[in-house]
Amino acid sequence: MDESEREWLEVRAYLQEHRFRLGVEAAGEFDGHLKVFGTPLVARAEWVPDRPVPLGDVQLRLIDERRSVPTSRELGAVLPEGDEHYSDAFGRLAAPRVFQNRSTYRLVDVDKGAGLLTFSDGSYFDSLDAGEASGHAFAAERLGRDGGGIRRAVGDPCDPQRRGMNLAVSALTVRYDPEPDSAEFFLHWRDPAKVGHAGGLYQVVPSGVFQASGDGAWNRAADFSLVRFLAREYAEELGGRDEEYDNATHGIDYDAWPFARDFVAALDSGGARAWCLGIGVDPLTFATDLLAVVVFDAAVFDGLFGRVVADNDEGRVLAGRPFTEAEVHRFVEGEPMQAAGAAILAGAWQHREVLLPHRS
Repeated sequence: MDESEREWLEVRAYLQEHRFRLGVEAAGEFDGHLKVFGTPLVARAEWVPDRPVPLGDVQLRLIDERRSVPTSRELGAVLPEGDEHYSDAFGRLAAPRVFQNRSTYRLVDVDKGAGLLTFSDGSYFDSLDAGEASGHAFAAERLGRDGGGIRRAVGDPCDPQRRGMNLAVSALTVRYDPEPDSAEFFLHWRDPAKVGHAGGLYQVVPSGVFQASGDGAWNRAADFSLVRFLAREYAEELGGRDEEYDNATHGIDYDAWPFARDFVAALDSGGARAWCLGIGVDPLTFATDLLAVVVFDAAVFDGLFGRVVADNDEGRVLAGRPFTEAEVHRFVEGEPMQAAGAAILAGAWQHREVLLPHRS
């Protein structure tokens, strides 16, 4: 291992150990942006509607386009000798358990209020090579080292034209029992050994980069749906289902898949309600999230999930926490929580009368 690799690993270790604090500090660079629901998550003001929008009202458009993106080194990232992309160094020196450059739906435009989202073709490593590399640069500067010019080169992190902007769909899951008028929510601790982004932080569950279930062209069309994506994420992160689908030659038959069919039926009948609170960007790594809340009636939740898994491929799922002001405040203000997760939780509490209409 040469000196450039050792230095890179030292900064990477510092980033991992201090990710939460660094994210709070990084938010100070963006005083001109909206701080979503008073958290470090940043956004353009028009990306966050005044009231939650039913998720079914969010329209998606997919254009047939693959935009080239500059390499991390071209953007000014400091990398080990011989590496051109941040993902090159990450894959060689610090790869998590799952590390694949899958195709994604790249976000290229957000209409006012997140009512229309336009996507093109992208890849998972696009966001690492600009975003995680930018977080690495911020950490290097805090250590008194050269961070390079990548954060200046990216510029406004809320401009989807400046970088490959993948969109994560992150949903706060709430189990609501109307009889005692009680609610609980679920969180996920992201294991640094298993994930490439936001290891060591709490996040809402489920959460994942919006992408097809496989790289086949048939999946690209069949999976281009927020509801279908959530069905897959729920099956994996709360239901413990393996992320392997019968889609090597054809798209997933969501109508024939019992879990997806029951999930959609719950949304159609009102037994589950899904909302969008807006879109925001992590100030440290520029990870971009659609902020969602899904409220399940208790009987529907229990029928879909039974007993929620405690561990999954990305970390550990916490037992349900009471949806109270004290517990929300505890995680938003007092725990190392991913910026998007903190914003969703804070926003859900702010809009609780809309999301849980029986509550006073």
